[in-house]
Amino acid sequence: MSKIKYIILFLVINFGGLAFGSWLMDSGPTAEWYINLDKAPWTPPGWVFGAAWTTIMICFSFYLGHLFSILNNTKSKLLFAIQVFLNVIWNYVFFNQHLVTVGLIVISLLTVVIFYYFFNYRKQLKSKSYLLLPYMIWLLIATSLNAYILVNN
Repeated sequence: MSKIKYIILFLVINFGGLAFGSWLMDSGPTAEWYINLDKAPWTPPGWVFGAAWTTIMICFSFYLGHLFSILNNTKSKLLFAIQVFLNVIWNYVFFNQHLVTVGLIVISLLTVVIFYYFFNYRKQLKSKSYLLLPYMIWLLIATSLNAYILVNN
């Protein structure tokens, strides 16, 4: 499959995952439960989340398009499946079920997976590995927000 076809495929899967994760959130950030939480002082305004995830998924789709065009094997497919699962399930665990501790575990595992991508495949992808930076930075922020809620509520 060509790199462009992979990029398009991953755009569809990644944005589909975001949509499914949003659906699993129930009322999400507008729910009374979330609104009443003691949130971190560095919690960004709501619109930042949508802008961040749009940027992340575009960059990640390009990253995956490059990765899969040179390394389409069982390991990379499994790693991607784990990433999609963790990314989607966090919404359900945190926002729908209010399981803040489990949410922190899930988002921490997702962070490990994305950092694994960066460090494990950077020799093959060279500068294209930096397409993961928005995802890596956002996960560090999101993990800290989840941890703050766990400690302060």
